[in-house]
Amino acid sequence: MKKILLTLGLLLSVFISSANTQERSPAPEMAEAYIQSPADGSAVSSPVTIRFGLRGIGVAPAGIERPNTGHHHLLINLADAEMPSFDLPLPATDQVRHFGLGQTETLLELEPGQHTLQLVLGDHLHIPHASPVVSEKITITVTE
Repeated sequence: MKKILLTLGLLLSVFISSANTQERSPAPEMAEAYIQSPADGSAVSSPVTIRFGLRGIGVAPAGIERPNTGHHHLLINLADAEMPSFDLPLPATDQVRHFGLGQTETLLELEPGQHTLQLVLGDHLHIPHASPVVSEKITITVTE
């Protein structure tokens, strides 16, 4: 996982200068991101499989510019006040996980307790679309 994050970080740094001059990619009107599983309010054990879902828009790896596509970013335990800017490439941190290879699920190690999860779709440069495609935030409880 760390190798993937490092690779994505390098890709991000290559694209940052061009991203500052790029228009944000449009998203189809009815595009929707959602977390297929686990369900909001679920009690789960770690590691937990998180499955991502999309409607009305497709998946393409980071760096591949195709209309009406993007790739997933999973926000973990981010308060509303901590949300990253949607005008810039999303940062790669422990709380903002990139799935720039086009992955639609992940196995996530989480400490026991309550956690919030939310998806944000990013374009080929990791920038949320002009009309951001963001899932509802869900809360899960990891049991010991």
